[in-house]
Amino acid sequence: MAEDTHESDERLMQWLRDAHAMEKQAETMLSGMEARIEHYPHLRKRIAQHLKETQHQAQRLDDAIGRLGGSTSAIKDTVASLTTMAQGLMGSMAGDEVMKGLLAGYTFEHYEIGAYRILIAAAATLGDIETTRILRENLREEEDMAQWLSSNIDPLTAEYLEHQAAGSARAKR
Repeated sequence: MAEDTHESDERLMQWLRDAHAMEKQAETMLSGMEARIEHYPHLRKRIAQHLKETQHQAQRLDDAIGRLGGSTSAIKDTVASLTTMAQGLMGSMAGDEVMKGLLAGYTFEHYEIGAYRILIAAAATLGDIETTRILRENLREEEDMAQWLSSNIDPLTAEYLEHQAAGSARAKR
């Protein structure tokens, strides 16, 4: 039984490291989007806000990992960031970059929500109240961003199409 608990604790630690890498990936994605968006100020403002939240989320995870006696994985963080940078570079070449970024962001938020729900279930099962608390805080921020994106898909799409119909280069970013 003690071996099963040890394996479960190790699994939680692995998942926390994965979540940290996920947040570093999100940070890279959001930083790139914020820097490139020029003509959608409300989207840029919300991305900037979520970028700060994401940085706090990564720090909370780092603190939880340290409290549990572990450390983050520099390799996982680096690979996640490099992958996102490559995706961002490809997306920046698209004529509909803002729409591709909106789709990527919406998808990634739901990925994060799923990851945090699994982590919360694991931490709660293992009786780790403090980790469960910080994971719930991160989850709430991800759900808020996902809801904001969901509520703004229609108006942002309409705005993009209006710019495009007017032949404006403003449509892209």
